Amino acid sequence: MSRILAYTAPARGQLFPMIPVLEELRERGHEIALRTLAGEVEAMRGLGFATAPIAPEIEALEMDDWRAGNPAGAIARTARAFGARAEHDARDLSRAIREEEPDGVLVDVLAWGGVSAAEAWGGAWACCCPFPLPLSSRAGPPAGAGLRPARGPAGRLRDRLATPLVRAGHDRLFLPWLNAVRQDLGLKHFAHAEEAFLAPPLLLYMTAEPFEYPRPDWPAGIVMVGPCPWEPAGELPAELEGIADPLVLVTTSSEFQDDGRLARVALEALAGEPFHAVVTLPAADATRLRVPANATVLPFASHTPILTRSACAITHGGMGVTQKALALGVPVCVVPFGRDQPDVARRVEVAGAGSRLPARRLRPERLRAKVHEAISRRPGAERLAAAFADAGGAPAAADAFERLL
Repeated sequence: MSRILAYTAPARGQLFPMIPVLEELRERGHEIALRTLAGEVEAMRGLGFATAPIAPEIEALEMDDWRAGNPAGAIARTARAFGARAEHDARDLSRAIREEEPDGVLVDVLAWGGVSAAEAWGGAWACCCPFPLPLSSRAGPPAGAGLRPARGPAGRLRDRLATPLVRAGHDRLFLPWLNAVRQDLGLKHFAHAEEAFLAPPLLLYMTAEPFEYPRPDWPAGIVMVGPCPWEPAGELPAELEGIADPLVLVTTSSEFQDDGRLARVALEALAGEPFHAVVTLPAADATRLRVPANATVLPFASHTPILTRSACAITHGGMGVTQKALALGVPVCVVPFGRDQPDVARRVEVAGAGSRLPARRLRPERLRAKVHEAISRRPGAERLAAAFADAGGAPAAADAFERLL
């Protein structure tokens, strides 16, 4: 069997979807070495992975896109954060490869330097991508703006005009950072930023159609395996035992994004409704929340035991928690605040698996109506759950990686 080295950016939303794949590979007899954020090292060792933290310089460079006053400023801050990390994670993964002497490397696609280091290494390597791929396509809308797929001549004209503009903007912001680290490693420069997603011989894309828009021009190296949800083992919190009303799970980002307003508005919107709201706040401040009688606020809880009793989930549009709910057939009301979240929200709406409410329109009465709209779309969520299961999940990802090895 093979020795596999896995490497992630410092975000649980990037680590957690990789864990089921690593567990599957371990069950097949492969040895797993993992480099990830320091706060998860002990937990990952408990899963049987030989785990060490990524370089502290990487975690010290925090995401601050929430400070921007507009979407363009947020993207620019995102580029700076990932670009500044790249020189560190390139060295860090190169060092780990020397230490571990792996037969194959599986790297988080957001570790820009790590991706380039894996390519420069020259062995069998692949990437994991648990968010919407920002690849231009003749059959899909430009990435990032949360646009609906084109309908008719006017829609196709919109895409023909908008896609080159979006692509040029991404090139301007991301390409200098990407090519700087590639140059240091002796790799050929990219002509366009989206080539970063085409460089891996294999990219495990953790979603499936129809949540991802069908397109005829998928590159050969991209394999959709469906979501691979994972969370620390847990049971229904004791605070929720004995509650008979259906639950509504309200989640905010695990990486600070200043989206605590979603929790405040949700508590007001659902007060007096025939549900019990369960608000989890892993990275937001709960001290100023007014909690009605039909609500519980928790700093952290395993989502699955709550979702199995939920009529709906209200999410910020993080791909992980949104697909986790949909994989259980639970409809979702998405309130996107930034990053890839507008595209996630639109996919939920287009798939008929929930509802979408832009953050600028977030008001209690609007959110209340959107929750009821989402609940009415449970059949769409159940259709997505079946499609996700058919994609194969972690076993399909492990199969693809073993073929690469």
